[in-house]
Amino acid sequence: MSEAPPTSFEEALSQLEDSAARLEEGDLSLEEALRVFERGVAASRLCARHLDQARQRVQVLQEDGEGNFRLESLDGDEMDGEEEEP
Repeated sequence: MSEAPPTSFEEALSQLEDSAARLEEGDLSLEEALRVFERGVAASRLCARHLDQARQRVQVLQEDGEGNFRLESLDGDEMDGEEEEP
C-alpha cells in the first residue's frame, strides 16, 4: 500500500499524527514500525518547512518613536528598503 506524499501543511500534519498514533498502539512488526516512523519523520520535516516559509512571509509594521514606520520580520529582523512615513 503506497500513499502519495503529503503536499500541504495540513496533509503532512495529519500524516504525522497518524504515524504517531500507529506507533503508540505498539502492535506493529519492527519492519512496519520503521516504515511508519520514517513516514512520520518525513511528514515532520515537511511541516517544519511549511512553518519556516510561513514565518518568512509574516511581517510586522513597527513605529520607531519618531513617527516613522518600518517593516520587520516576525523574528525582529528589519526588512531593507521598506520604510514608510505616515
